[in-house]
Amino acid sequence: MRENVHIGRAPSAAPDLPDLMGRVAQGDQQAFTAVFEAVSGPVLGLVRTVLRDPAQSEEVAQEVMVEVWRTAARYQPSKGSVMNWALTLAHRRAVDRVRSEQASSDRQKRVALLDHTTAFDEVVEQVETRLEREQVRRCLRGLTELQRQSVNLAYYRGLTYREVAELLSLPLGTVKTRLRDGLIRLRDCLGVGA
Repeated sequence: MRENVHIGRAPSAAPDLPDLMGRVAQGDQQAFTAVFEAVSGPVLGLVRTVLRDPAQSEEVAQEVMVEVWRTAARYQPSKGSVMNWALTLAHRRAVDRVRSEQASSDRQKRVALLDHTTAFDEVVEQVETRLEREQVRRCLRGLTELQRQSVNLAYYRGLTYREVAELLSLPLGTVKTRLRDGLIRLRDCLGVGA
């Protein structure tokens, strides 16, 4: 009958984490490797339950393990196990990430609302422009036919006074007078100051 013998390996014993943490606090990289192997799995598992996003979970778990390395001297065995200390760091860091993501989401929603307000202002501006246009049309209807023709040709078709005079077969002075009188009546109708 053969006995179950492990050739070349000693049976693995649970690492003495408090002792390893003391060595990590002194900068012992091999001790940190042992601590990492013992706690990184549970740390990642806890972070995944809080964040649910695998990529962010791995990132936060890595941040936690860096924090374990940097703050190993703060670990106090009298306050709890190394595992509980590392899991507390992990939980705090994961919750901080959730809060940070929520704050970022809230900021984006506020910015979207501000952008929406701008669109509302554009609508108001369009309405005001339309109302002003309608008021101008109403005032143009109040001019005499000859004044309205002169104003339309000069200001809406862009013709010069001379071109308006030629098109209407009128003397240049008459066109200028009609335009001046028509513009004065428009100004008064629109309520624009002189």
